[in-house]
Amino acid sequence: MEEHKMNINWYPGHMAKTRREMADRLSSVDLVAEILDARIPGASRNRMLDELTREKPRLLVLNRTDLASPALTRVWREEYRKRGFGVVECDAKSGAGVNQFLPAARRMLEEKYRKLQEKGQAGRKLTCMVIGIPNVGKSSFINKLAGRKAAKTEDRPGVTRDMKLIPLDAGLSLLDTPGMLMPKIESDRQGFLLAFTGALRDDVMDVETLASHLILTLADAIPEGLFARYKVRKGDAGTGYDLLELAARKRGFLISGGEGDTERAARILLDEFRGGKLGRVTLEKPGEDLDEEI
Repeated sequence: MEEHKMNINWYPGHMAKTRREMADRLSSVDLVAEILDARIPGASRNRMLDELTREKPRLLVLNRTDLASPALTRVWREEYRKRGFGVVECDAKSGAGVNQFLPAARRMLEEKYRKLQEKGQAGRKLTCMVIGIPNVGKSSFINKLAGRKAAKTEDRPGVTRDMKLIPLDAGLSLLDTPGMLMPKIESDRQGFLLAFTGALRDDVMDVETLASHLILTLADAIPEGLFARYKVRKGDAGTGYDLLELAARKRGFLISGGEGDTERAARILLDEFRGGKLGRVTLEKPGEDLDEEI
């Protein structure tokens, strides 16, 4: 798409500090759980951490499944299991599926528990480091799992800044870590997917530009859902911005002269997508090239 390219290099100092602290703490970690956004299960994975945590068992948590396509969530679950990851699915906001986590974690740690028992150390707690990109629902997940407000939550990226050890039961503790992006997002596609879901701050780019890309992405992913809400289809306009302007007029968002109020339409489109009002949407499939244009 021709409207604008992304040029994101957002890696605040606290993220570099977090990576160093993760490396320092890994010797005392037994399992690494990564929280992913089920709407973007590939783009929301921080591959920079693969090398850092490759010696540890890995459990992926597909969060926000209430907002994602059930069929594509199953496809992603099987894809990641084939790659050797443990996978659980949940909606941390309501708590649905969160109870799958502890049994899955214990299964992955069975050998470790057995060895501790053989050494007479059966009472020793094991530690699961919880990682994820900003605003992926990590703190909400931890709070549901712990049954209390153990981690700070807000609907914006970058809230958690310090590591915190959170005891769960007699056998396992969670090590909560700040949300961390890769040092530089090279791919426009990945950058837009992260921005659509709110993993990047909304001020990284103009809201109308972001919504112009989102409306075209939704026109491909859920053409009927988009038409039902905005009465537009991909072929109705030449560019994403033109399609956004048409959608504004169809919804009655007008400015003087009868033109569509694209800024208002942009903000509402982003809010409605993020709030699930356009249905359950997954924006990528396994095997898609994140370097392709969006």
